[in-house]
Amino acid sequence: MTFSITARCAETGQFGVAIASSSPAVAARCAHARARVGAVASQNVTDPRLGPRGLDLLGGGLGAEAVVAELQSAAGEHAAWRQVAVVGAASVAAFSGARALGRNGHVLAADAVAAGNMLANDTVLPAMLAAFAGAGELGERLLRALEAGLAAGGEAGPVHSAGLLVVDAQPWPLVDLRVDWADAAPIAQLRALWTLWQPQMHDYVTRALNPAGAPSYGVPGDP
Repeated sequence: MTFSITARCAETGQFGVAIASSSPAVAARCAHARARVGAVASQNVTDPRLGPRGLDLLGGGLGAEAVVAELQSAAGEHAAWRQVAVVGAASVAAFSGARALGRNGHVLAADAVAAGNMLANDTVLPAMLAAFAGAGELGERLLRALEAGLAAGGEAGPVHSAGLLVVDAQPWPLVDLRVDWADAAPIAQLRALWTLWQPQMHDYVTRALNPAGAPSYGVPGDP
């Protein structure tokens, strides 16, 4: 019921996840990232505990393959229902359990993992990685990958939620945009949110770190 891309930007050191699903609030449950550490997508029959656990393991110095092995072990008898993508500072890895739903799997690239279940066809994940490989900042590349996955067929059923998560240098996300439920076109709605947020996202970092240097947005009470 889900397709996602988990990735890093080799130039900036940012990490992020873009994800879509027929289920509600997919990003709230499945997308995890930590600045200077990595990103994890935990999906299929979701166990949200695997995301923070994977980030802790990456932060402790394990590579992505070792993290995947530890997460499989931690999932125990339930590992067959889980699907996890892990991207660290120097490696990527993933697993798709034997009981993952429908047409499922994952594809690895140097800086990204595309993963999905209940996929419409076998072209969805390669299309996502091909779109991600283009130029641009990480958030844009992740969103293009999600759009390419949808254009290639997406999942077998209708998509109702989508999200985009990017972390940079600060302990809070640079981007955390979600469409938790839409009767139609949540990825298009996510694109609209990104178009609004992207030009001002760094200004909100400035507001946190240096309020005196933050720009005015002309709202009442804001000189």
